[in-house]
Amino acid sequence: MRKYVIMGVQGSGKGTQAKLLAADLDLVHIGVGDILRWHVEDHTKVGAQVQRAVAGGALVEDELVESIVRERLALHDWNYGFIIDGFPRNARQAEFFLEGYDIDGVVVLDMPDEEVQARVATRRLCSRCGLDQTVRAATKGEKEACERCGGELVPRPDDNPEALAARLSDYHEKTRPIIELFDRKEVVHHVDATQTVDQVQAAIRRCLDLPAPSSD
Repeated sequence: MRKYVIMGVQGSGKGTQAKLLAADLDLVHIGVGDILRWHVEDHTKVGAQVQRAVAGGALVEDELVESIVRERLALHDWNYGFIIDGFPRNARQAEFFLEGYDIDGVVVLDMPDEEVQARVATRRLCSRCGLDQTVRAATKGEKEACERCGGELVPRPDDNPEALAARLSDYHEKTRPIIELFDRKEVVHHVDATQTVDQVQAAIRRCLDLPAPSSD
């Protein structure tokens, strides 16, 4: 059973990398951002809390994120293991992980703030099917369409400038103590996230001593 954590600031590609690993290794992918967006789209009480936070340019409370992760892990549907991104977000949550789970590896996707801001500016979410994708710079007046279903592409609600600035500040402030805690277990691996998706995936697999992706 494998249990991995992928950390990285918003826009570093942790969700994309986590999904690639999960699909190939038959792991359960637990994406905190995906879960929060599901709650917003389904108009749950949690979704209302998330919307209020994002609308005010704030971050979703750590306590709410922790409760969501605890509930998800409690399902125990991860027979071959899991890979989680977007958690832990503070030292206390990292301690919870170290005490309750034998983590096999923590990957930290490193990316300069300027690159994060540039990437976030090109991220879109399909309003019809929910596919998360990157777009080129659109011509004035040109509508952006989903590559899968043709639906309208809209910015992700947490990609507004205020939320991004708050998330960058929060990440830098809280990440160092989290990494130091995980480092005690000697399971932390840093990867340059400015590379292509395939290059980052290959680097992650080398760090975790995993085989190359299986081919169909």
